[in-house]
Amino acid sequence: MGKDLDRAYVTDRLRGQCSRREYCSSDILKKATTLLDGNMDEARIVLEKLVEEKYVDDYRYSCAYARDKASIAGWGEVKIRYMLRAKGVAGEVIDAAIEEIDESKADQRLMKLMLNKYKSLKDDPQARMKLVRYAVGRGYSYDEVTSVFNQIIKNDEDI
Repeated sequence: MGKDLDRAYVTDRLRGQCSRREYCSSDILKKATTLLDGNMDEARIVLEKLVEEKYVDDYRYSCAYARDKASIAGWGEVKIRYMLRAKGVAGEVIDAAIEEIDESKADQRLMKLMLNKYKSLKDDPQARMKLVRYAVGRGYSYDEVTSVFNQIIKNDEDI
């Protein structure tokens, strides 16, 4: 097989994958490089073609990723930012994707996550530390977590 035939085959194969789900540029570049036996120059040409044809769009990918991780996985903004940055997505694209997250739903999700965890830790003397560590590990900021924790404690004392 010649270079053009290899590139055309890989481009078609990746088009099919991109039409089924969103991918970021770095994921497609890795896939193309692997399929082209490590030829990075050819892989970049494939990526450029897919970006030009709108099969790959980092903004669209980042928005979908942020929405899914926030609503389905219950991740916070910090973790979403970190994971998108690890995928090589540009900072301004990440900022725009984070803006797409519904803040009130994210706050409700954090409250629900922490409340459920608090119930399992209620009699534990290290409950505060464990709960804060749990929520921060889910990608929420320390300030958000402590604010919600204080609300939980206040509501628990009121009962």
